[in-house]
Amino acid sequence: GDVCTAMMGQMASEDKVAACHRALNLDRPVHLRYIEWLINFAQGDMGKALTNHRDVVDVIGNRVGNTFFLAIAAALIAIPISLVLGVLAALYRNSFLDRSISMITLSGISVPDFFIAYILMAIFAVSYGFFPAISNIDDSMSLAERITASALPVLTLTLAVSAHMMRMTRASIVSLMASPYIEMAKLKGIKPSRIIVFHALPNAWSPIIQVIMLNLAWLVVGVVIVEVVFVYPGLGALMIDAVFLRDLPTVRATAMIFATVYVILNLLADILSMMSNPRLMHPK
Repeated sequence: GDVCTAMMGQMASEDKVAACHRALNLDRPVHLRYIEWLINFAQGDMGKALTNHRDVVDVIGNRVGNTFFLAIAAALIAIPISLVLGVLAALYRNSFLDRSISMITLSGISVPDFFIAYILMAIFAVSYGFFPAISNIDDSMSLAERITASALPVLTLTLAVSAHMMRMTRASIVSLMASPYIEMAKLKGIKPSRIIVFHALPNAWSPIIQVIMLNLAWLVVGVVIVEVVFVYPGLGALMIDAVFLRDLPTVRATAMIFATVYVILNLLADILSMMSNPRLMHPK
C-alpha cells in the first residue's frame, strides 16, 4: 500500500483512498511526480511530508545536525586511533602486539554493526549503567549531556570503522618496507620508528587517505542502523520511520541527502589521494 492505505487502513473504501490520492497529489504518474520533485529539490524545496503536511525541511530540521554530530564525533576518535595502531602494528610486525591488533580488527570487520551496538548496550547501559541505552537528545541539553547521551552510538560507529582503517594503514606501510629507499635507510642505521614515520608513512598516505574518506562516507550512510538501535533522533531513524509510514517526500529527501554526502566524500577521496601522491598528478 501507500501512505493513504497506511493512514486510513486496509478496510478503507476505494472512493476514500482515491480522494486521499487526489488530496495528496498522488494520482499523477510516478515519473512526472519524481521529475517535478527533482526540479523543486534543486531549488531547495523538498516538498511537504504526507503524514503531517509539514515542510520536509522543517521535519528534517535538527535531525541532520544530530546525524553529523554522531559521524564527526566517531571520525575524530576513529581516525587518530586507527593511524596510531596501524603504525604500531607495522612497526612491531609479527609481534604479540601486531597479532592482537589484527585479531581485534578482524573481529571488528566480521561483527555486524547492530551486534556491536547490542553488546555495548548490554555492558555499559544494562550491566553497569554508565551510559543510557536510549539516546534521547534535544536542543536544551548541554554539550556534556549530549556527549553522555551519544556515547554508545559514537563508540559503536568508532569500532565499526576503525578496523578497516587500521588494517589499511598497516598493510600500506608493510608493503613499502621492502622498497629500495627503505632498505637504504636501514643500512644508514636510522631507527625503525623514524623510518616508518618519516619515510614509509608519507608515501603510504595515498591509499590511507582514500580508505579514510571512504569509511567517512560509509559512516554517514551506515549511521542508519545505529540510530535505529539506540532510538537516536537522527536522519537515519527519520528515514526508517518515513519508509514504514510510506511518506515518500521524506524518504526521497533523506535518501538524496545521504547520496549527496556519499558522492561528495568519494570525490574528495579521489582528489586528496591524487594530491598526496605527486606521481598521480604528473604521470609522465
